[in-house]
Amino acid sequence: MSDRLQPGDPAPDFTLPDADGNEVSLASHRGRKVIVYFYPAALTPGCTKQACDFTDNLEVLAGAGYDVIGVSPDKPEKLAKFREKEDLKVTLVGDPDKEVLRAYGAFGEKKLYGKVVTGVIRSTVIVDEDGKVERALYNVRATGHVAKIIKDLGI
Repeated sequence: MSDRLQPGDPAPDFTLPDADGNEVSLASHRGRKVIVYFYPAALTPGCTKQACDFTDNLEVLAGAGYDVIGVSPDKPEKLAKFREKEDLKVTLVGDPDKEVLRAYGAFGEKKLYGKVVTGVIRSTVIVDEDGKVERALYNVRATGHVAKIIKDLGI
């Protein structure tokens, strides 16, 4: 299992393809805060709820200086279907090799219906303007998570 990030750690930089195949890098967001959230799979109920919650609150988050990037092991084609079907406005990037997921501690052993499995650990890492981890939240719930982030950040 990957080591989990702690506040103050440098956020691992990444460049991944978005739903349109364009490269998105964390470094290009330097100077703004970034909420990087990791989810198991596009077009599944929990991940849809979470992505819709981020989309619904995108203006509030952007107004407070936060960009949002969703990372999953999906390929760009699936991300495009997800975005179109759910009318998502958040930036979705794919990490099929799971290198970024591992670097952020968002891939490893987890419990699913009482069994230990290896997969994506639903996580959110908030990166400050200088590229350092401000908060790292692991094993978060899909429902209510965005509202909790907004409350915790005092937005």
